[in-house]
Formats: sequence, structure tokens, C-alpha cells
Amino acid sequence: MSDLLAHVEAVWQAVVPDLPGFTVEVLPSIDSTSSELMRRARAGLMEPVLLAADEQTAGRGRLGKGWHSKAGQSLTFSLALPLAPADWSGLSLAVGVSLAESLHPDVRLKWPNDLWLHQRKLGGILVETASNGTSVGSAATHPRLVVVGVGINIARPEAAAVSALASPDALLPAMAPAGLSEVLVGLTAGEALARVAPALVRDIQAFESQGFTAFAERFARRDALQGQSVRLSDGTQGTACGVSPQGALLVQTDQGMQAVTSSEVSVRPC
Repeated sequence: MSDLLAHVEAVWQAVVPDLPGFTVEVLPSIDSTSSELMRRARAGLMEPVLLAADEQTAGRGRLGKGWHSKAGQSLTFSLALPLAPADWSGLSLAVGVSLAESLHPDVRLKWPNDLWLHQRKLGGILVETASNGTSVGSAATHPRLVVVGVGINIARPEAAAVSALASPDALLPAMAPAGLSEVLVGLTAGEALARVAPALVRDIQAFESQGFTAFAERFARRDALQGQSVRLSDGTQGTACGVSPQGALLVQTDQGMQAVTSSEVSVRPC
């Protein structure tokens, strides 16, 4: 039995009382857990499911970046949930808050979707939504399927392997990697999944009813960029001043306060 499979029952038991119909699946290898759940959604399968894989051969990150994933050295999973929040703004930040709090006190959040450990990238988040195309009426009353993809380094990958997966037209170099084993020696991918999955489901459900407002203070406590000099991918520089009530990054520039919302913008400390 694989390490992930050994923890499936515990994850399911922790989640299903509050989420009827929830299932957990583990595959030895797949191109991408998020790609698979999006394929299912397009086929009309909208049930809540957590899909984990020992290995991903074509993991996806934001802005077309790949994700380094090797069996036993990383935790890669995607969570699909029907969701109908009044406002989707800030969902990826809420996901990051949940993961960071479940993992370790030293884990910080780099806007908009990176987990940091000691100023290095520990993990990433990719949030996508899909509809089966049969709903009529407002989005607030007809759920879409949200697919939250998560990749977390258990062992620290080699920097060269991470750099090789960067988008060829990336304006900024890949971040140096970190591994959870640096602060949680001996922790396995299955144990990490059992740590984060139940709380993640609860927090996404809380986001649906309360929005990002319920997570703003929690995000601020983990904000890796607060007060830091930052450079946007378009060359703009300024000082990070937290996030807005909708989850936009606030940057004080020479031209004034700028609210950064575009998913096409990368941010790095100067």
C-alpha cells in the first residue's frame, strides 16, 4: 500500500460528515490531477472529490508554469467542490491561508498563490472553475465546480529541476525551492495530506458563505510581502502594503497606491 493510500480513510472520515457524497481517490501516476478533474467536470461530473497522485507527469502551475513532482518527494492533489460564493475574489488566498496554518508556523504566503518557507518556495496553488453548462439563472444560486490544485514539496527538489519547468517566456526566474522536511523531519506525503485536507474543505466552505473577509486577518499574519520592496513583472516597483478586502495586492508606488488584481502579474521582493 502506498503512503497516500494509507491515509485515504482518515481523510474521508474527517470530511464526509460535513460533505455528503465526498470521495477520495489516489492514483500512482497521472498527467495532472487538476487536468483530470477539469476533464470530468466538462463531462458533467460535478461531485466533490479529492484526487491525489504519487506522481504527476505534467503538473500545472499559474502562468503556464510546470510543477516538479516525484513520488515520495512531494504532495500533489486537487480538490473539486461545487461552490456558489457571492464573490469569488480572494479564493486562492483563502486556500493558501488554510494550507499554511495546517502545515507549520514558519510557512508564509506570497501573493497570490505561493507557499513560502524561509524565503523559498514550498508549494503552489492553482484555482480553476468549470460549469456543466446546464445551469440557468445567477451564478450565486447555481454552483460551479471549483478545482483547487495543490503542490507541496516534501523533500527539497534540486533547483535545476525547478528551473527547467519554468515557462520559456517567463520574465522572472523560478524561485528557489524549499521542502517541508526541513522543519518537519520524517513527515510523509500521506501525513501531510491528512494534515491539510479536512481543514481545506472546511475553509473553502467558509469562504463560500463569508467570502475573503473571513480570511483577511489570517492572511495578514502570514503575509510574506508585507512592508517589502517588490517588483512587478511589468517593471513597476514599490512597497507591498497588504491586500484589499477583495484580496488584491496593494503596492505603494511613485504614482500612488496600486491595487494588483491580474493573474498575469508576478511579484517578487526586490
